[in-house]
Amino acid sequence: MKKLLSVFGILAIGGVVAAGCSSQSQIDQATSQAEGSAQQANAAAGSAKNAQEAAAGAQDSVKRANDAVARLEAEFASSVTK
Repeated sequence: MKKLLSVFGILAIGGVVAAGCSSQSQIDQATSQAEGSAQQANAAAGSAKNAQEAAAGAQDSVKRANDAVARLEAEFASSVTK
């Protein structure tokens, strides 16, 4: 009887260890997926920052172009009135 109980005990411990390994595998997989998601989020943030900088540069270009047009209009207006 003791032998049978010790066999059952060993099997129970083996089941607990196997369940623990399975849980660890799931934890490792979830951790890996979370790290991948974090890397994608960082890449997206970098892209967003680059887009923001490009938009700011485009705004500066438009402002300079508008200033140039205003100067040309002013020059034209002064030459017509002379």
